[in-house]
Amino acid sequence: MPELPEVETTKNGLAKLLSNKTITKVEIRNPNLRWKVDQSIKSNINNQTIRSFSRRGKYILFNLDEGHLMLHLGMSGKINVVDINQPLKKHDHFLLHFKNEVMRFNDPRRFGSIFYLDSLSHKLIDYLGVEPLEDSFHKNYLFENSRNKTQNVKAFIMDSKVVVGVGNIYACESLFKTGINPKTKSNKISKQRYINLTENIKKVLTKAIRAGGTTLQDFAKVDGKPGYFSQELSVYGRENENCFNCNGKIKRIIQNQRSTFYCPKCQK
Repeated sequence: MPELPEVETTKNGLAKLLSNKTITKVEIRNPNLRWKVDQSIKSNINNQTIRSFSRRGKYILFNLDEGHLMLHLGMSGKINVVDINQPLKKHDHFLLHFKNEVMRFNDPRRFGSIFYLDSLSHKLIDYLGVEPLEDSFHKNYLFENSRNKTQNVKAFIMDSKVVVGVGNIYACESLFKTGINPKTKSNKISKQRYINLTENIKKVLTKAIRAGGTTLQDFAKVDGKPGYFSQELSVYGRENENCFNCNGKIKRIIQNQRSTFYCPKCQK
């Protein structure tokens, strides 16, 4: 599933290509995504101008003259902006037409979602925690919010009610860089180690955004090119390979139905 850096990269690409452009036609070729796409979106956004783009968690927000289009990439969703005459592809489910180009949302597994919002409030985003790259994710935030938590620390930092967008890949990488064992209970970690973890989460996510995200299976940027952060992964996907720090073996375990990669020697 695309994580925060992939969504941020997509949002930034859309902003460069489509800001201040007017939607001339809306096509819903297949409404059967994770939630059925409401046909009223056509009348709500047609002939509106996209003034800006923003992100909340993993949701991309198209900020219009009136209201917002909210899009989630799901597990396999991709957005491309192409010449209006380029042939359609299989799984192109939702299209926004502009004067000389078209934005196509392609989603083979159909776990994505698209909603029109009158205001920036929706049940899917109202509960979300702080953004990890904003000031609200301050150095004491994780420590203060972990004191009554007994879940493992990886599950804690991946909880979108606590902080958004720290998905599986980046949680593994951040814990490795901080030397924290992912099995450690959240309330057993010291304040200083949480301060270090907070800084590493910010660094890992920022570096991944600069690299254009991580291409493991389906992710590609708006221009169709892959992200390159996968070339810099220290533990994720490296089971039984040598640790870059200690030359020990990277281990994989299952936590909360997700694969966790870590170095038992470096992460005590």
